[in-house]
Amino acid sequence: MRDKLKIGCHLSASGGYLSMGKEAVAMGADTFAFFTRNPRGGAAKEINQDDVDAFLVLAAENGISQLVAHSPYTLNPCSSNEHTRQFALETMKDDLLRMEYTPGNLYNFHPGSHTGQGTETGIEEIAFLLNTVITDEQTTTVLLETMAGKGSEVGGTFEEIAEIISRVDKKNKVGVCLDTCHIWDAGYDIVNDLDGVITRFDNIIGLEKLRAIHLNDSKNPLGAKKDRHETIGNGYIGFDALCRVINHPALCDLPFILETPNNFDGYKHEIEMLRAAYNKK
Repeated sequence: MRDKLKIGCHLSASGGYLSMGKEAVAMGADTFAFFTRNPRGGAAKEINQDDVDAFLVLAAENGISQLVAHSPYTLNPCSSNEHTRQFALETMKDDLLRMEYTPGNLYNFHPGSHTGQGTETGIEEIAFLLNTVITDEQTTTVLLETMAGKGSEVGGTFEEIAEIISRVDKKNKVGVCLDTCHIWDAGYDIVNDLDGVITRFDNIIGLEKLRAIHLNDSKNPLGAKKDRHETIGNGYIGFDALCRVINHPALCDLPFILETPNNFDGYKHEIEMLRAAYNKK
């Protein structure tokens, strides 16, 4: 177990890398997530090398590492629409090039929705995307996010995530980001059977593939398949259960990203609260 919880939240990238770094430091975070481009569109802001260099100095001085970048929500690599799939491919390819400005970090994406093609076809399309865009040279690990299983989402079960990974050629370049709200909404009972859920994950996917956790409470009861995040301790998962997540021996060394409906003060409070609960039995 680390001496200190590796935790942060999702920050706005509009001001650049240094701005995100300063905001993270101000709220007591030592990791963070950010959108690589407009989350509702496809536009990507030009990266300023001086800004990146200044951020890397700040990050080294403050122990900021294991960033978890997030692809835009519009990316759907398993859509029945060919144009949408091509957009996803081109976007991720460009994002992975941009990630090399800050080498050795994590790039998270939603596997997508098959929009009527069926899960098997969706899995094939997602694997095709990954095999097309991932290179031997990249230092970034691409993470498949566990989903709530709403609608035609792919990735709402550990088996679906495992099947995608099994079809990826460069398996050393892919991993998983586990979202506590999503898996709860998908029916995995992390409140009453956290050990059992982790064992299932290990047996089906392998804990060596788990690289980050989105730490969120849920507005919905177990198995609702809705995906609505709640602030820590104010949802159906609850504070005590989420404390067991951050302290679990299989999870405690991972970076934890808060995606709760919050502002700066709210995130700062959640980080302080969870740090105080870390390494406490």
